[in-house]
Amino acid sequence: MNGPTSDFLHNNVKVLRSRVSKTAWQGIAIAVIALVIATLTVAYVEHGTVDAASLINVQQTNFALWVLDIVPFVFAFWGQYSSTVLAYEASAMVMDQTQELRDKADSFEKQVRHSITHDLLTDMPNKELFYDRVEQQIVSPRGTDAFSVLLIEVANYKEISDTLGRNSSDSLIKQVSVRLDSAFPAPYTIARLENNTFSMLVSDHLAGSVVLELAESVHRVLHDVFYVGQVKLTAQVNIGIVHFPQHGTDVDTLVQRAGIALYMAHNSNKGCAVYDSSFDAHSPTQLTLMSELHHAIENRELELFYQPKIRVADGVLNGAEALVRWNHPKYGLLYPDQFIPLMERSRLIQGLTLWVIQEGFAQCAQWHQQGLDLMLSINLSAKDLNNPELPDLISGIKGATGINPNWVTLEITESSIMTDPDAAMQVINRIHDMGFQFSIDDYGTGYSSLSYLKRLPLKELKIDRSFVSDLLRHESDAVIVNATINLAHNLGLEVTAEGVEDQATLELLKQEGCDQAQGFMLGKPMSEDGFTQWCRERNYV
Repeated sequence: MNGPTSDFLHNNVKVLRSRVSKTAWQGIAIAVIALVIATLTVAYVEHGTVDAASLINVQQTNFALWVLDIVPFVFAFWGQYSSTVLAYEASAMVMDQTQELRDKADSFEKQVRHSITHDLLTDMPNKELFYDRVEQQIVSPRGTDAFSVLLIEVANYKEISDTLGRNSSDSLIKQVSVRLDSAFPAPYTIARLENNTFSMLVSDHLAGSVVLELAESVHRVLHDVFYVGQVKLTAQVNIGIVHFPQHGTDVDTLVQRAGIALYMAHNSNKGCAVYDSSFDAHSPTQLTLMSELHHAIENRELELFYQPKIRVADGVLNGAEALVRWNHPKYGLLYPDQFIPLMERSRLIQGLTLWVIQEGFAQCAQWHQQGLDLMLSINLSAKDLNNPELPDLISGIKGATGINPNWVTLEITESSIMTDPDAAMQVINRIHDMGFQFSIDDYGTGYSSLSYLKRLPLKELKIDRSFVSDLLRHESDAVIVNATINLAHNLGLEVTAEGVEDQATLELLKQEGCDQAQGFMLGKPMSEDGFTQWCRERNYV
């Protein structure tokens, strides 16, 4: 037992003994008084008087008084012994309880400190702790060495939360955190910055190509489906990357620029982007566009352009794809990749889809009235496929425009199906039951499943332009295109190649048996009047 604890115990014992001894002395006094009274009483009863001689006599001859004579001494001894034992026991009990309270206080303090620096849902480091570790990395003796910061966003978090509820989206985030923690242990630092955003500090100096491989590893780790209750979900992940000191010399600048890179990753087929100073010009514009999107439809600033789809075998016009443009009063004509991702992050995309369907159906009906027998392709987003009201909306527009469903193909992407396959399949099947056809857009760029491909009521596969554009230069792209065409034909589907920019590519696609093609060489996207004029010049009207 150490010195302070021993002194504390000794002092407590002295205090407690003094209190217990007081009671013991009171007992001794009572015993002495009882002895005196008993002696006086016995002397008076035996001798009829109370004097010194009678008192001495009864004390010498009465056995009972001998026992009473011993009682005060017994009280004194037992009282002192008991007081000492009780004092030590009570003091020890107080010390035990005091230590227990101290332990609980220490534990509570540790919990409070932990909760301040860690996320309550995932128990990962939170924003404050992550910022602190990045700052420590910057000011450390190794601070002159380069390191990297990755922002990892689950892009469909809000969609899952809105559709299945907060508990389901929280369950997804927990599973994402477990995968990241297990796949990237120390020396990586992984934190949860916001609801759907994680961050990773790569403290080692790695080459840019290695960091990109690390980002690809993150995509692979989060690729497999997640199970939330009875529902299978996929996480749509985007990653923004910055390097110290190339992209910033303080933590706020690094994270801010990683956020800009993350935004640019939304528009990237890879779902990953490294910050570049050229991105900065987009940031103020994007903020402005976000605030003006609500009024774009109301102010009739949106316009549909149509890109021809040519039959490869004979070069005849077979259809057109509807592509939306925004005639912005300040920035001019904006292309879809400049504002569609902004709409997809909000509920505005459903309003846009409704407008596109209304305008597209009406135009297609007008073409057929003019004798222009064309198929119209319209794109649907992931949020559209998770909107249970979409089939009813399409049914109403079909009735209002008098369009034949066989004239329309609805294009969907692989990733949009995988967000919530069961919900998407219900919506797709309801629309298909009305007679509308479906096409897989950008085939080969998403995380698809052949089982879903077989289950979908498809008419067409569209090969992404990334494979078509290098068809003549890269043998691997040629193999992919050939395999896709054979797969589609074996499944009874037509194939459309996007991004055909030269005659040699078109000839090769013809040899491979491709059914349709799109590309600037064949016809760029045109306004309604421009497309009509284009058709007249080629005697289609």
